[in-house]
Amino acid sequence: MSNIMPLIRNETIKMVKKKRLYIIFIVLAVLVPMFTYAQMKSAENNRDKFGGDWRLELQQAITDNQNSLGSDRVPEEYKKYRTVYIQQMQYYLENDINPKEPGGVTFTREFMNNAVGLFIPLLIMAIASDLVSGERTTGTIKMLLTRPVKRWKVLLSKLITLIMFVSIIVVSAYVICYVISGAVFGYKGFGMPIFTGFKVVGTDVDMSEVHAVDQWLYMLMQAGLIWFVSIIVAMLAFMVSVLVRSTAASIVIMMAALIAGTILTSMAASWQSAKYLFMVNLELPNYLSGGLPPIEGMNLGFSLIVLSVWGIASLFVSFIVFTKRDILN
Repeated sequence: MSNIMPLIRNETIKMVKKKRLYIIFIVLAVLVPMFTYAQMKSAENNRDKFGGDWRLELQQAITDNQNSLGSDRVPEEYKKYRTVYIQQMQYYLENDINPKEPGGVTFTREFMNNAVGLFIPLLIMAIASDLVSGERTTGTIKMLLTRPVKRWKVLLSKLITLIMFVSIIVVSAYVICYVISGAVFGYKGFGMPIFTGFKVVGTDVDMSEVHAVDQWLYMLMQAGLIWFVSIIVAMLAFMVSVLVRSTAASIVIMMAALIAGTILTSMAASWQSAKYLFMVNLELPNYLSGGLPPIEGMNLGFSLIVLSVWGIASLFVSFIVFTKRDILN
């Protein structure tokens, strides 16, 4: 392993020099204030409407969702989500806990929960999709492979570097969200209780295993799941980068897969086989909050296994193709 360290150092230098890495941080620094402002305006409107009484606001949200269940214009699938939401919010109300206590910590938790399905994977894809195909496009891969180093070590160094930078992006997303939103909403809230352990059976919510955890612990579990999802997406983008010669084609393939996954997640309830697609299993933090799974029967363990299989298979294909294919021509 001693001769792989210079390779990792070389890959790290190349990654640091890429403009798209800094574009990712700029995108976060631009979009997070926009979402923060939107959240601030929404909080101001609710404060004016309910006089700062979160119980009244939450009860109104429950009533609105209950009324929508009788509407013919609301699709049956959305009614299932709302039925689960109503039961969970009633539980928060009965236990006198505000699930959306204003604060930078709560904003960060909600933002990352919504970002894991598409936004974070797109950021990861931006740096992973050209790791190999980009060097084939520029021709630098030929110089790299002429060194007296085994091919698998060259690819492993790229993979280790990718995992390092994926971890940096996930941590940076949390830090940027917290710093920017905290300047508006305040930096307190780590000790706020959050309920987890909701078990959805059909459209009923089993409360027998529900328990409260501090928000910092909840976010730690959430960050672990988001990191896992990011690594799997990175491995898949890495495989595509090995399989195709063009960086543009690599990005388009991954982008199409991720966007298709977002559409499928809201439409695949009756397509049971879709639960084996990696795109339908990306929203792992949803299991922590007890949301309705995209397809009945899915749970955290199932999604972790499906994503692990996709990740391992992508690595297997990547190393086999990279070591066997004539990449120099």
